[in-house]
Amino acid sequence: MLGSRRAWMAGVAGAVGASACAGGGALAADEKDQQGAGRSRNPNPIAVSTYSYWRYRDDSKLSIEECVDLAADAGFDAVEVLHVQMTDESNGTLQRIKQRAFRRGLSLCGMSTHQSFVSPDPAERQKNIDHTIHCIELAYAMGIPTIRVNTGRWGTSGSFDELMANKGIEPTLEGHTDEEGFGWVREGFEKCLPVAEKCGVVMGLENHWGLGRTAAGVLRVIGEVDSPWLRATLDTGNFLEDQYQQYKQLAPEAVFVQAKTYLGGGTWYTLDIDYNRVAEILRSVDYRGYVSLEFEGSEAHETAIPKSLAMLRKAFG
Repeated sequence: MLGSRRAWMAGVAGAVGASACAGGGALAADEKDQQGAGRSRNPNPIAVSTYSYWRYRDDSKLSIEECVDLAADAGFDAVEVLHVQMTDESNGTLQRIKQRAFRRGLSLCGMSTHQSFVSPDPAERQKNIDHTIHCIELAYAMGIPTIRVNTGRWGTSGSFDELMANKGIEPTLEGHTDEEGFGWVREGFEKCLPVAEKCGVVMGLENHWGLGRTAAGVLRVIGEVDSPWLRATLDTGNFLEDQYQQYKQLAPEAVFVQAKTYLGGGTWYTLDIDYNRVAEILRSVDYRGYVSLEFEGSEAHETAIPKSLAMLRKAFG
């Protein structure tokens, strides 16, 4: 009887051990599946800038609310607001825009603003600091988490058309240097940081002519300011040399991406942009944020914007 009991116990122990091993294998497989699921990612949400419906054309300036409706009808996930397109900054209007987007199932994901700290005049620089702080507060009121900001430029070009003809390059102001300019830019953004942090609005410094024309210029400012509240907005249409290499340089700091398209031919120029390649660059740094369409072609927006959306969905899906 004792021997039989021992044999029975040994059999039970063996069965339990086999079951535990099998369970351990199942748990390991589950953990592996969960890790694999953790590595999967949703498609980048695709937004549209209200600029895409206007493009600074005299006959096509729409209200922000009209742009929100068009974006919803087209199937976008979000809207980026162009500040200079706003005609009313009262709190009632800001809240109405926010509610309009909410009811149409859209996020308000960004605001594009303009400023320039590249001036030897302290009063002029302070004016731009005050303006930037005002824009941060507007974004906060609308629940927008990031604003596009610029370094600014020397303003020595006769016109914007001339600046574009010279690929965004212009001479420094007589008697001054780019080194001075970078110092003014750093100081300007540093003075905006407390409000950005208080409001929870990230300033995204765009590669947008002037001292921010290149990835190196943008990265210099970000590095010198050294704050999580100043990062990069990567504009795919504003690198006119070595564009893919510059995308790679700027991508790790990007909190927002603006994607240019030029159907019908660009207003100032047309770039050939391979968005499958752009998407690969952004995936390589695990960029999961918004990609915002900036349509800048001459084709009617009614046809060009849906085509652009389909192309971006395919590339970033």
